Amino acid sequence: MKALLETSIESLPLISKGKVRDIYAIGEDRLLMVTTDRLSAFDVVMQDPIPSKGVVLNQMANFWFEKLAWIIPNHLTGIDPVSVVMPNEVDQVVGRAIVTKRLKPIMVEAVVRGYLSGSGWKDYQATGSVCGVALPSGLQNSQQLPEPIFTPAAKADVGDHDENITYDQVVQKIGPELAEKIKEVSIRLYVEASKYAATKGIIIADTKFEFGLDEAGQLVLMDEILTADSSRFWPASSYVVGENPPSYDKQFVRDWLEQVQINGIPWDKKAPAPKLPQEVIDKTAQKYQEALDVLTH
Repeated sequence: MKALLETSIESLPLISKGKVRDIYAIGEDRLLMVTTDRLSAFDVVMQDPIPSKGVVLNQMANFWFEKLAWIIPNHLTGIDPVSVVMPNEVDQVVGRAIVTKRLKPIMVEAVVRGYLSGSGWKDYQATGSVCGVALPSGLQNSQQLPEPIFTPAAKADVGDHDENITYDQVVQKIGPELAEKIKEVSIRLYVEASKYAATKGIIIADTKFEFGLDEAGQLVLMDEILTADSSRFWPASSYVVGENPPSYDKQFVRDWLEQVQINGIPWDKKAPAPKLPQEVIDKTAQKYQEALDVLTH
C-alpha cells in the first residue's frame, strides 16, 4: 500500500488538517475523519510518512471503541466511509477512515498515567509531583504509580506544543461537573484497557483521551483512543523499574530525534523536522503493526 502523506478529497469540504488526521464535513452533523500516514513527534510533523500507519491506527482505535463502548458513548456512526466519497477517492479512505458524529470538542486532552515516564518523570524529578498531583517520594523512572492519575493538557494548534495543566485549571476552563466527569471516565477507560492489555503481555504506561458534547450535551468519546500514537505501550516481558523500557509506540522515533544533529547541532524540536532514515521508518512501521497484532489477536 502506498503511503498517504496528505489527502485530496475534493467531493467534501475540508474542515481541518491535524498532525495526523484530515477532517471533512458531511452535511451539518457528520464528519469524515481520515487517518494519514503522517507522524508527529514533539508536536512536529515529520517530513516522511510511515507506510500503513494510518490503517493500523484506525484499526486499533476502532477495536478499542467497540471494546469500551459500554463505559461511554463514542463518535462512531457505523457509516461506511467509501459511501461518502467519489469513486476516484476511495483509495484514500479504505481501511483508514471513519464517519463520525459532529460534536462540540472540549479543548482538554485527558491524560491518564499509570506509570512514571516521559515528561511525567521529568516533572516528578523537578517538583515531586506531576501536573500538580503530589506523589510519594522515592519513586523511580518507569515505576507503577500507587493508582492511576489524571494529568490533563491544554490542546494546542498544529505546530504548537500541548501544555500540561492542573486539574484546577481544567475546572476553570470547563466547570467542575464536566471536569469531574471527564476525570472519572478517563481513569475508568484506562483501568479497563490496562486490564485487557495485561492479558496480552502489554503494559499501558499512559494514554490520552479526547471528548466532545453532542446536541443533547452528553459527553462523547472522540478522536482516537489507545493507539500507539496516543499511548505508551511497553512489553511486560522486558519491563524493568528504573529503566526506559522498549516500547511499541513512536518512542523509537523520539529516541532517534533526541540524538540526531543537524550541521553538528542537536535538533531544536521545531519545524522543519529532520529527514528520517529508512531504517527508522521501517522499524516504526513494524512497531505499530506489532502492537496491533498483539493487542487484537
